[in-house]
Amino acid sequence: MRWMKKVGIAACAGLCMLCLRVPGHCQFAEKATANWPIVGGTPANSHYSALRQINRSNVARLQMAWKFDTSESGGLETTPIAVDGILYAFTPRQQVIALDGATGKLLWKFDSGIRGTQPDRGISYWTDGKERRLFAGVMNFVYALDPATGKVISSFGKDGRIDLRENLGRDPELQSIALTSPGVIYKDLLIVGGRNPETLPAPPGDIRAYDVHTGALRWSFHTIPHPGEFGYNTWPKDAWKISGAANNWAGMAVDRKRGIVYVPTGSAAPDFYGATRIGDDLFADTLLALDAATGKRLWHFQGVHHDLWDRDFPAAPILLSIPRNGKLIPAIAQTTKQGYLYVFNRITGAPLFPIEDRHYPPSTTPGEVASSAQPFPLIPNPFAPQNVTENTLTNRTPQAHAWAVARLRQIRHDGQFVPLSVGRDTLVSPSFEGGAEWGGPAVDPETDVLYINANDYASFAALALRGAGSPGRITYMNQCSVCHGDHRQGSSEFPSLIHISSKLTPQQIASIIHSGKGRMPALPLKGKTLSDLLAYLETGREPASDTAKASSGQRDRSTTPVNSQYVMTGYRRFVDPDGYPATAPPWGTLNALDLKTGKYLWQIPLGEYPELAAKGMKNTGSENYGGPIVTAGGLLFIAATNFDHKIRAFDKKTGKLLWQATLPYAGNATPATYEAHGRQYVVIAAGGSTMNPRGPTGGVYVAFALPQ
Repeated sequence: MRWMKKVGIAACAGLCMLCLRVPGHCQFAEKATANWPIVGGTPANSHYSALRQINRSNVARLQMAWKFDTSESGGLETTPIAVDGILYAFTPRQQVIALDGATGKLLWKFDSGIRGTQPDRGISYWTDGKERRLFAGVMNFVYALDPATGKVISSFGKDGRIDLRENLGRDPELQSIALTSPGVIYKDLLIVGGRNPETLPAPPGDIRAYDVHTGALRWSFHTIPHPGEFGYNTWPKDAWKISGAANNWAGMAVDRKRGIVYVPTGSAAPDFYGATRIGDDLFADTLLALDAATGKRLWHFQGVHHDLWDRDFPAAPILLSIPRNGKLIPAIAQTTKQGYLYVFNRITGAPLFPIEDRHYPPSTTPGEVASSAQPFPLIPNPFAPQNVTENTLTNRTPQAHAWAVARLRQIRHDGQFVPLSVGRDTLVSPSFEGGAEWGGPAVDPETDVLYINANDYASFAALALRGAGSPGRITYMNQCSVCHGDHRQGSSEFPSLIHISSKLTPQQIASIIHSGKGRMPALPLKGKTLSDLLAYLETGREPASDTAKASSGQRDRSTTPVNSQYVMTGYRRFVDPDGYPATAPPWGTLNALDLKTGKYLWQIPLGEYPELAAKGMKNTGSENYGGPIVTAGGLLFIAATNFDHKIRAFDKKTGKLLWQATLPYAGNATPATYEAHGRQYVVIAAGGSTMNPRGPTGGVYVAFALPQ
């Protein structure tokens, strides 16, 4: 155990697999597991705690111990980290706070002076046993803070911060990037990704490592390969200059013992029409294994070739050890939006369950070349529905069912990976929001059971010809129509922009464009491009002179890459006229999967709609964001559900509900558990989310514990 003393107690919890399999076997384990020093609980991102004071026998007695109201609105998706009895977290405006873990008392607050408008899911903590530092992402900046005071450490970067728009090989002023998931720590490195726009222009999704002391850039990995780099031939030759995204927005996991960082990436921009990126587009939609010290690629697996459906890898992977033939295999498990789970040997990249290539139809859209095949894991079975038929439509009311049947007959519904087409809607199941989402799963290293929460409803979309129009109209179609619709009409997820000028001034609209808001990333539009867009949003009209110019080919090239003439008409959910999913329940599930066998142990609905439950329609499941945690006390804790504002505790072995409490807002975040002064707490950020635009938002941290 000498190495444990050398690296320190907090590191012990992340390095020692024996500690995970047999909690409490050594003198260090009890102290180490008192903390939750990483958003995923451990560097392996296991979402697991060896604490057991709260257990099956007493969880029904759990009660609120304290709450802290940030007095801000806007929603929270943050998992607090807990170190030595102190919690570090964000407010909705991205101020950093430190709270006493036993009382919820505010110890300090850091205000950068920047009003954050993006989701922020956590903070990174580094220590070498002598020094300590927090790393907090506020929009495009990363700050180094003293955990004791909240003061900026001015020796880091420039005046205590680094700017993620820099060192991308492009003009920093024209880049849009925000750190929504915290970076991961390896030795003296902070390794980060970022959230990028999903339309062009967008910066490349480089993975970067910074020195925790100085903020100096130590290495970069190009997810859009440069000439001479592996994968360059899977893109058009100049894609590295103009293409964007293929970014890690969902977080990472680190094998500190072997020095490997595992990086899941998202789709390339633009999401739904790929004429500017013909090819497989490595390393978009890829699980990357990189040497954490150098950024060198060790192995990779691409989950979607030439993505046309926004099928990002949505969450950080989980590292664990799986018994095979009397040996423990170092493994990695990665969830997906399409409801697949991939499991690999994390050293070699060899799949631990069989994967086959399946063939899908070609695209009918001019200029598009869809991949002819996509990988499909034969084991385990998908944890979310893969298609919708008339037999799987809602029976909430006869009228809703009849409407759903008629609507489905108008939509192409042939399963996964059918390319969107022009002028006709195509069903996407599970929805654009998953399947799995950013909360990520949890694993019990004692049993090798993986717990995955999923969204089980469907979406649909189509492509439209961008067409001629004013420069403002063209910019709108390129940048805004994917969310707000091709006619500014909005949807159940995104507000209409018709008459937006009666609600907001041009200055306010420009501020939202530059800073982003909720699900909307910042867009680096300036000058005439911005003023033309503002004019179009105000009037919605096509000036004759501009229309004539556009028709004659004089288009605004600042935001219009060649051959991007087709755009997606907007994210739309398959919902009935009353706004409920048009498919049959469950609409959200919690799944327990034995990774030794690839078999599900149980699958249950997660959440409900209070108004339907009041009418007797209970346990429907609901849309959910934020993941579970699992404990040695035999429990699984999860909030996540959009509409009932509940946090729940389940028996991890059976899925039986053992306890629940109502939160002030939806708990669209992943909980954490820790110990302070000998008492175990479970804390959740309750603030609602931009994923439920009609729900109330706030910013309250609520902690639960057993009665004293």
